[in-house]
Amino acid sequence: MVISAEPIIYGLIFLAVLALVQGIYLTVFGKSISLNSRVNRRLEMLERGAGREQVLEQLRKEMSQHMKSKSIPLYSILAEKAQKANIAFTPSQLIMVMGILAVVSFVLLTFGTTASFVIRAVLSVIMGVGAVFVWVNNTAKKRLGMIEEQLPDAVELMVRSLRVGHPFTSALQIVAKEVPDPLGSEMGVISDESAYGRDVGEALKHMAERLDMQDLRFLAVAVTIQQTSGGNLAEILHGLAKVIRARFKLFRRVKAITAEAKWSGMFLSVFPIGALVMINVIQPNYYDEVKQTAVFIPACLVVAAFLVVNVFVMKSLVNIKV
Repeated sequence: MVISAEPIIYGLIFLAVLALVQGIYLTVFGKSISLNSRVNRRLEMLERGAGREQVLEQLRKEMSQHMKSKSIPLYSILAEKAQKANIAFTPSQLIMVMGILAVVSFVLLTFGTTASFVIRAVLSVIMGVGAVFVWVNNTAKKRLGMIEEQLPDAVELMVRSLRVGHPFTSALQIVAKEVPDPLGSEMGVISDESAYGRDVGEALKHMAERLDMQDLRFLAVAVTIQQTSGGNLAEILHGLAKVIRARFKLFRRVKAITAEAKWSGMFLSVFPIGALVMINVIQPNYYDEVKQTAVFIPACLVVAAFLVVNVFVMKSLVNIKV
């Protein structure tokens, strides 16, 4: 029995390409673009000598450029995630990165495997596009999760600022300076926009819709109601901070309760594909006796359909909205 190492090599090449995406991103835009950095990117750009208007224009461009490019074929699948992840690459640069990664994958497959040219070409394109999609999707999830975690502290910082007599615009500026990214730069953009005459409630609403985050919608509504009807904004935001913390705590509890079910669903979804790969690696001739039968292709299509349905069913069973 001969076990081929090529499937393992394919996986290692994909992981290498995935790491290369992040490496290119950090090289082009600097360490402060990373979500792991505690440096507020907006403040760093200002400290480098960039003007306030220039920084605002750059950040606003990054926040909206991907949704404006949804008309590009196939890019619409990635546009919404790229917007939530606030990817600084322009759509054309992101597509260029896909091409570079596809070329790198092809070179690695050429030196690391004995696959034919057609298979290498197809796999390299899949790896190049797939690596960017996985990276953008993971970045979006991580960024939104960090914003949700930072938001209660930011709202409470606004409350303390309002209680000592600062106006709401000053409270936004304090949050923009004290809170690290990703929320710090987002609030900094709103602070700058309000300084140039944009309505704060409208800016907060736009941010909530762009990020598709319910807690930010609550904040936008609270500010808008206070602007139109009056009231003690500090007390309103204090109550909102409690609600956000309670929702976040409940979300974490639900996540812990459903963790076992999620991993079970993931295992049940991946195991048949893994078993198929291992069978072909260990015993390549396992299906030779039935390949030529009339029912082989229809049976494979039915099994594939059930696997796809299984993924969506398992995901829906554990996707509990809080």
